[in-house]
Amino acid sequence: MRLTSDFWVSALTKRLFAEGGFASVLQKGAREAGTIFILLRNRFGQQALYGPAAQAVYDEARPNERRFTLIAEGDDVVIDKRLERERRFDPDFWLVEIEVTNLDEAERYFEIAAG
Repeated sequence: MRLTSDFWVSALTKRLFAEGGFASVLQKGAREAGTIFILLRNRFGQQALYGPAAQAVYDEARPNERRFTLIAEGDDVVIDKRLERERRFDPDFWLVEIEVTNLDEAERYFEIAAG
């Protein structure tokens, strides 16, 4: 059984706080099955936006895990443009911002889809 989006986001933010990190839920989506996007931001303003990976990259042995893929990198304009495209398609998504030292830390917080 797959965790609800609300529960998954809550667990992610609590784990980050417990490790001394920082996360903020910028937008709450559908509690049960809202799409989750994760925005990594470092102190220099560099950003990377991750979205759900395609179903084809999921491991058959672990079909219920959430996997993410990089969908945009850049400044506020690039990220906002991508999020606006997503909002027009489905406005009921979650957006979680995580403060990181460098953008290569993504795998520390969530599973990245290979390829």
